[in-house]
Amino acid sequence: MPYQALRKTGTAGAPLFLTFHGTGGSENQFHELAGQLLPDASVTSPRGDVSEHGALRFFARKAEGVYDMDDLAIRTDAMAAFIKAERAATAPARVIGLGYSNGANILAAVALAYPALVDDLILMHPLIPWQPDPQPGLAGRRVLITAGQTDPICPVPQTQAFATYLSDQGADVTLNWHPGGHQIARSEIAAVQAFLANYSV
Repeated sequence: MPYQALRKTGTAGAPLFLTFHGTGGSENQFHELAGQLLPDASVTSPRGDVSEHGALRFFARKAEGVYDMDDLAIRTDAMAAFIKAERAATAPARVIGLGYSNGANILAAVALAYPALVDDLILMHPLIPWQPDPQPGLAGRRVLITAGQTDPICPVPQTQAFATYLSDQGADVTLNWHPGGHQIARSEIAAVQAFLANYSV
């Protein structure tokens, strides 16, 4: 079943900007922001199709920080197929993905399994609570990770470990910390702006 999504058509040949909301969010969470960050880009913002007590997510979990790995595998394949279709429809020069919390996790899962689909990854407060297999296809990918130093949901050691893993695969990783918790700080938006200002087609 296709994802429900918001779409904005950009300039021909401009990047495709994908946004992925956090738990309890919706396709509206970052759609307008993406259009402001890259006005010429096409923007696609899917809605998570998993409900956790009414809160929308992109895959199921068994408890806080404990993922349903079988469901994650199914949802990762489904999201990869969705992204492939969006790429085919827009023929972008580059694909940029931005996800927050659960949205960052599905974006990261897609990148781990299908590294060629997204060129630039913006992962805000990701949590990857397993050791990913080596993925040489991540070499050369630009990745921005933003995180809170007192985030109770995404502990610092796991965030650092994932950043190190990505660097070890040859990705160009920027890690931006703020002193707060799981909320998005203004400094993170500034880091995203700086990251996007440096992208090249």
